[in-house]
Amino acid sequence: MTWHFTDDPAVFRAAAGALLAAEPARNTGLLTLVDTAGRLGWWTEPDGRVTGVLVVAAPGEPTFGTVTPEAARALASSPDFPENGRLAVVRGETAPVEAFAEAIGRPWTATFRMRLFRLGTLTPPDPAPAGRARVATTADVPLAAAWAREFVRDIGEEPGEDYTGPVTERISDGRLLFWDADDGRPVSMACFSPVAEGQSRVHLVYTPPAARGRGYAAGVTAAVTRAARDAGAVQVLLFTDLANPTSNALYRRLGYRPVNDHLTAAFTAR
Repeated sequence: MTWHFTDDPAVFRAAAGALLAAEPARNTGLLTLVDTAGRLGWWTEPDGRVTGVLVVAAPGEPTFGTVTPEAARALASSPDFPENGRLAVVRGETAPVEAFAEAIGRPWTATFRMRLFRLGTLTPPDPAPAGRARVATTADVPLAAAWAREFVRDIGEEPGEDYTGPVTERISDGRLLFWDADDGRPVSMACFSPVAEGQSRVHLVYTPPAARGRGYAAGVTAAVTRAARDAGAVQVLLFTDLANPTSNALYRRLGYRPVNDHLTAAFTAR
C-alpha cells in the first residue's frame, strides 16, 4: 500500500480513472481541480487497486477525494509528499481529514463543515417566486463579480481576489443564471460546474440581504439544476454549510438528498 504522485493530469487519470468514474459524487471537488493542480496523488492497495485520490491546487492545501482514514494517516508520514512540511489547510470528507490532521500531530481547528447533497427528484418551488430565471450575459459581469465577493464573505472567508475572471468564464460558458424580479432587477444568482464524469455541482448561490425571504434562491437553484441536467449531468450535486439550517432545508425541499459530510481543517503554527 503506497501513495504515488505526479503533476501530469493525464498520468493521474490513467492511474485513477476507474475510481473517479465509479465515485464521481465523492470526488466532485477534486474533479474540478485536476487540470490546474500542482500535484496529484493516488493510493494503491496491495493488489494494485486505486482506492484513494488527492489534489494540491495551492501549496500547502491538499484536497482529498475518495480516501480511507488509513490512507490519510499514511500520507501524513509520507516522505514523498512535500506539503506535509508547509501545511495550511486540508479539505475533504470528514473522517480522512480528521485522521490526517491527527496523524500530522500539529494543532488544527475545524474552520468549515459542509454537507454534500445529490439531486433525487427535482421539486421546484410551488408557488414559484415572482419573476423568472435567465442566463447571464457579459453585461452582468460586474454585478456577478460583486455578488461573488459577497458570497465568499457570507460563508466566513475573506475575499482574496478579483472575481471578474471566474464569473466571466462561467457566463461565457452559459453556466451562470440570474433570477430577475418582475421589474427586471436581478435578485439572485447561481451557477453550475462543467460536467465531469457525468456530474455537475451547483454553487455560488447568492441572494443579497435586501432580497432574501422571497423564494428567489429556490427559484434560481431549481433553474440552474435544470440547466446542469440539460448540459448532460446525470448527477447534480451541491455543498451546504452545516451551520446554515436555512439553506440545508431549502435544498431538501427542492429534492436534494445528503451524501456525506466534509471538513476543512486549518493548521496553526507549530
